Amino acid sequence: MLLTITCTRPDDAAWAAGDLGYLLHKNPGRVQAFEQSYGTAHVMYPETDDRRCTAALLLEVDPVRLVRGKSRGTPEFSLGQYVNDRPYAASSLLAVTIAKVFGSALHGRCAQRPELAATALPLRIELPAVACKGGPETVRRMFAPLGWTVTATPLPLDPAFPDWGDSHYVRLELAGELRLADALTHLYVLLPVLDGSKHYWLDEAEIDKLLRFGEGWLASHPERAWITRRYLARRQSLVRVALARLAEVDDLEAEALGAVEEVGDDLADSGTTDSAGGREAPSETAPSTAESASAVDATTADDLASPSARYRSVIPACFWPGSAPGVAQPIAVDSGQKRAGTTGAGTVAVDGTGSRAVAATTAPTIAGAGADNAAAGGSMPSLAVTRRAAVIRALHEVGAHRVLDLGCGEGALLRELLADKAFTEIVGVDVAMRSLQIAKRRLARVPEWQARRVSLRQGALTYTDAALRGYDAAVLMEVIEHVDAPRLGALAHAVFGSAAPGAVVVTTPNSEYNALYETLPAGKFRHSDHRFEWSRCEFAAWARGICEKYGYEVRFEPIGVEDEALGASTQMAVFTKGTALVTNDGDEKGAA
Repeated sequence: MLLTITCTRPDDAAWAAGDLGYLLHKNPGRVQAFEQSYGTAHVMYPETDDRRCTAALLLEVDPVRLVRGKSRGTPEFSLGQYVNDRPYAASSLLAVTIAKVFGSALHGRCAQRPELAATALPLRIELPAVACKGGPETVRRMFAPLGWTVTATPLPLDPAFPDWGDSHYVRLELAGELRLADALTHLYVLLPVLDGSKHYWLDEAEIDKLLRFGEGWLASHPERAWITRRYLARRQSLVRVALARLAEVDDLEAEALGAVEEVGDDLADSGTTDSAGGREAPSETAPSTAESASAVDATTADDLASPSARYRSVIPACFWPGSAPGVAQPIAVDSGQKRAGTTGAGTVAVDGTGSRAVAATTAPTIAGAGADNAAAGGSMPSLAVTRRAAVIRALHEVGAHRVLDLGCGEGALLRELLADKAFTEIVGVDVAMRSLQIAKRRLARVPEWQARRVSLRQGALTYTDAALRGYDAAVLMEVIEHVDAPRLGALAHAVFGSAAPGAVVVTTPNSEYNALYETLPAGKFRHSDHRFEWSRCEFAAWARGICEKYGYEVRFEPIGVEDEALGASTQMAVFTKGTALVTNDGDEKGAA
């Protein structure tokens, strides 16, 4: 099988096309061979000069080597083991060869030309034969959202007999301006996905490979769920874990991507069990429109063309050094297009009082947005990421070391707290056993010595628990709006009166900001499970009532992009006990 990568130097570029050899770490002046367990890989340069350079990777697959190591259950002789398309069609064999032969380029490393490794180059990639039962349309749906111009030409079964029709192989040509590392990661992940099979055994390490090489693009890909299932060869236990980890990127519920499995009642049971029926295996052909709509965010072609469009909610200046403040524009999702497992404005309902919900995927469209974002360069963190960063910063400011995450949900904040050595003891509390099970599985991926700092407890936040007393701080991140208004008094007593930590950090949506969400009807909440959404004045009035009753002081901070009149999307209150912090009244304006 053959892969060619061609780089053409623009007229105004300061580098030569032949510098492609530096990026690939292969000398254009000679042919090199690399032995693989299944054959031999050859690297050569059919053409190279200052204007244009082409590198070719030719993989000669030895069918005998490929058969070696088969399990005992494999028949001693099967013609299909020796006569197949593996030596000719791009597959996981080529993907593994790319990782071994072009490993430094795949990871974006180049000591001789580091600035070139970070530069988007005019690239053209050609593959004479790619197996894809979905045909050219599937190939386009995989690569076009990543910035490629895709030419996929079906190959006939036999040119001499055109009536036989086309085969399920295509000739693939990709053209675009991307970093070489990005181009190689796209091939590494998507070639096995299109082929639909792998030549090696899959285990949990394959999930880490997928997320590592899919970083920066897989989470925002319109077909991310389908890609994940195919990459992991439909091993449902692996697929669910991978989709749950992808859901963390956008702070979605794992259910939104079909990543939740049935769990037992015993949280201490570390084993995981597949759901009784499992999920229906995806088709070998292209992902259907219905599947795409139910599994991924609605993302337009214009959004995909701009990396910064995926995360439009900019982080405050104190979290994002060197970036200029500006108005950003998150992606808008049609609230009428309900995905499977979602309700309302495109987010997932949460079972149980106190279980934290995700930020709404419906987002505001602000006039003039996007220009400042593009000027800042790069992709911006999502509102969920910004919110967690603000909470952690507030915990540092109050000097907290032992922290309660009340309504911890599936553990998105827990993992970030655990990554910060300043927090020596972390307790996650949630009423939903399923959320705690998912959180536990996520935390199981951290080293054991690190995991000792965190523990999980099931409990409703409207009931007192003596075990929660004596902590430095507690966090209620996007929790209170899920509690019925008549029960807020019980929650306040349990948290501020009974547990009485030294500080309490509370975040909740700012209802005034909802006017900027074009697809959110007037008077509707961002999430179907929200019992209420407060304006800044309403939140401040509740907070001051807490202070008067339980002896705390409070200051307020906005989180996310601030509108001059309506404030930010999320509002945060930091309650402190026994200190004399200055109260910030400037962020409490707005309609009562």
